Amino acid sequence: MTTAVTGATGHLGGLVIEELLARGVAATDVVAIVRDESKASKLASQGVSVRVADYDDPESLRTALAGVDKLLLISGADMGRRVAQHTNVIESAEENGVALIAYTSLLHADTSGLSLAPEHVATEARLSKSPVSTVILRNGWYWENYLAAIPQAVSTGTLFGAAGEGRLAAAARADYAAAAAAVLTADSDQAGKVYELGGDERLTYGEFARAIGEAAGSTVEYRDLSESDYRASLVGAGLPEPVAAMLASSDAGISRGELDTTSGDLRSLIGRSSTPVADVIAQALG
Repeated sequence: MTTAVTGATGHLGGLVIEELLARGVAATDVVAIVRDESKASKLASQGVSVRVADYDDPESLRTALAGVDKLLLISGADMGRRVAQHTNVIESAEENGVALIAYTSLLHADTSGLSLAPEHVATEARLSKSPVSTVILRNGWYWENYLAAIPQAVSTGTLFGAAGEGRLAAAARADYAAAAAAVLTADSDQAGKVYELGGDERLTYGEFARAIGEAAGSTVEYRDLSESDYRASLVGAGLPEPVAAMLASSDAGISRGELDTTSGDLRSLIGRSSTPVADVIAQALG
């Protein structure tokens, strides 16, 4: 049974492959699909099959997915082009007779107002029409999304955002990787399942700020801004407008509860609690 992972040299993809190997999947049964083979030397040294393909190149995808039984399609990072890119992967999987596609979507994608949601919804819709069995992994926010903001919050004493009193059920990237690996190695039939994935700690930004302060031995307070003001502040800090707009939209989604969940799906899949936010804060603080 051959399992392929796209984006295998990315943060999530690499962790998924680590989890597959830790779960006893033979390296020779794992295919790492990468754009740049030079970045995959560690995977190759472990005996993992490295194949080069690009989401924009259907021919390379058809070649890379030959003989694959299960595929983890990690959503691309090229916002605005992802539906076409994901469709290329799905069509290549169909042509190769892949038995199962697992796709990393967005928490509550079908009802979310986040700017990231529409491309995920469109990809899910395409998968629903596929003859290939599919499973949707609707990932919540990564705590690692805040690694850069945590030291800055400590130095200024303020965590900025536009999340109001909304709760955030984030988890560590490794938790989501473990969930994906659990689905890919499950004995039970995963076809048609949709998992709403989020962490056990459901924090407001105010609570998150206090946790940062406790870890740093200082006082950190949360300052809530409007979505437009937060976007402007991010642009003023040097972020490109599209990135600033996406982050501000995400915070607004948090304020509406769109990145919160009590489903328990993540805990159920990985068989443990999600990584404590204190561990991620400690990582950020070095």
